[in-house]
Amino acid sequence: MEATRPERRRERPWIITMGHRPMYCSNNDRDDCTMNESIVRKGIPLVHLYGLEDLFYKYGVDLEFWAHEHSYERLWPVYDRKGCQEKLDPFVKNPSDWSAVRYSDYGYTLMTLHNKTHLTLQQFSVENVSR
Repeated sequence: MEATRPERRRERPWIITMGHRPMYCSNNDRDDCTMNESIVRKGIPLVHLYGLEDLFYKYGVDLEFWAHEHSYERLWPVYDRKGCQEKLDPFVKNPSDWSAVRYSDYGYTLMTLHNKTHLTLQQFSVENVSR
């Protein structure tokens, strides 16, 4: 892939993806991301075609943003399960080890790319802000 060539990574050191349904989550709403055989992660059941996790791992994706779940969750680095006006989605009581931070309130995320090795993400709640 063109973007992962060393000369490209020197020019643009971060590979960041965005998608709708997450590969991993710990919301308690019986969604695909809570199952071991997530379609987004592993692909079409039984044949495992078109899954994204192996592809992202192969090409060195650094950071992934996902939507769909009505909550904020940040994960530890993970591969292969190791490592709005609508209601907010509840979390399971005992999350998996890959779940680092979880919030059930409305908010937004600010990402700052400092250099080729460091970035920061800040999550801001808008629940208790005067309007």
